[in-house]
Amino acid sequence: MILHIDMDAFFASVEQRDNSELKNRPVVICGSSPRAVVSTASYEARQFGIHSAMPLFQARQRCRNLVVVPVNMEKYARVSRQIMAVISRFSPLVEPVSIDEAYADVTGCRTLFGPPEAIAMQIKQHILTDLSLTCSIGIAPVKFLAKIASDMHKPDGLTHISKEQMPAVLKDLPIEKISGVGTRAMKQMGVLNIRTLGDVQRFDADFLSRKLGKFGARLFELSWGIDTSRVETRSLRKSISSETTLAADTADFLEAKDILLAHARRVGRDLRKKDLVCQNVAIKITFSDFTRITRSRKIDAPVCSGEAIFHVALSLFEQVPLKKKIRLLGVGVSHLQSADIPVQMPLIPPAGHRIKKQWETVDRAVDQIYEKFGRDMVTPAVLKPMTAKPLAKGGKMTQSMKVLIFGKVQGVFFRMETLKAAQKTGVTGYVRNRADGSVEAVFQGTPDQVAQMEKWCHTGAPASRVDRVVTEDMPSAPDFRAFEIRY
Repeated sequence: MILHIDMDAFFASVEQRDNSELKNRPVVICGSSPRAVVSTASYEARQFGIHSAMPLFQARQRCRNLVVVPVNMEKYARVSRQIMAVISRFSPLVEPVSIDEAYADVTGCRTLFGPPEAIAMQIKQHILTDLSLTCSIGIAPVKFLAKIASDMHKPDGLTHISKEQMPAVLKDLPIEKISGVGTRAMKQMGVLNIRTLGDVQRFDADFLSRKLGKFGARLFELSWGIDTSRVETRSLRKSISSETTLAADTADFLEAKDILLAHARRVGRDLRKKDLVCQNVAIKITFSDFTRITRSRKIDAPVCSGEAIFHVALSLFEQVPLKKKIRLLGVGVSHLQSADIPVQMPLIPPAGHRIKKQWETVDRAVDQIYEKFGRDMVTPAVLKPMTAKPLAKGGKMTQSMKVLIFGKVQGVFFRMETLKAAQKTGVTGYVRNRADGSVEAVFQGTPDQVAQMEKWCHTGAPASRVDRVVTEDMPSAPDFRAFEIRY
């Protein structure tokens, strides 16, 4: 038998436990910004119709006495480890699936701790006694039913679905309770007149596969109580993501690009911290009218570099027509694997492979700086641009020039030296690598400043080799806020 242990309003319950003034009061855990969304709502707050992912301003409208508590992930992670330790006392097969829920396979534990219900009661009692928290537990012969059972009698519930009870439960189980059945799938269910899992039994597996793809085959199996997934004690994380609800809706491409870079760096840092690499990158966008889209792409070789993740995320973002302002923006990665797993290298490395490896080395060096000195010590110039001083009367740029530099110039050091020279000279613009092996730079400033940077390009940075420089005037170039390194 399998147990699914799900903590009750976990974040809010921890805060109510640690602060007696919050007990029996409507509490939500989220940021204090008016654009924040609810992470967790206490059961007192849920009586007002407040739920997770609800915008904070809507929650305040529903409850005038709402108490907003900021998120404290360090504390919740610490308590989560204590909870997992309690569960592990009763079974060696424990699979944490999030910070506040886990599966436990108690098959074979009867001799030591009694039947499954007795084990579940002991887990609940230890969590209550040791941690002053409540949880709900579902018991079933298969994983998906155990999860559904844990949600049937919340909070502080205990639900046991025996093998004999499974056919009756499956027959009447609402189809929307099945994980994976979202809004789009529900429309298809309506067309097929499927309201319960029992209704699925009217169709054969081939028909459901044609209509619903791979999920159709799984849905067929679940309708007959078949779930071959096991409790995995060392399951690899399936995805890592980072997202932000913006303080104000935006349609500014440069602002969105900066946000994507920040999230890509954060995701890359999490990958490297866990010794993982990814082979799929995705972006998530929520628009001002709350419509949401996601876009993803599989990449050629596994990476953990924030720069490589950003490059793919930006490419995905550029393909989205921005007809509405953006409210939320995020970056995620999936298809994760251990960084130690050998990978078959291609005979001919793909374009940019050497540059990606360079950036991975840079990222790991920055990780060490963060660990020793803190995250504020090093920040990409594009995320913290210098304030550009007016370069002529009225603040108008008097000249723009594009420069293409050919030779041994495609390295991190060359671009950093270009950035330093540009900041010292006082020009704005950017520098970036091109696919043909050259470096492209745009300088914007007074004629003297631009000429000075053009002269610098012919010499280049130390240890570089400049073979040829091609210049081009850009009278219609936009004004730049600073000089930055582009990817």
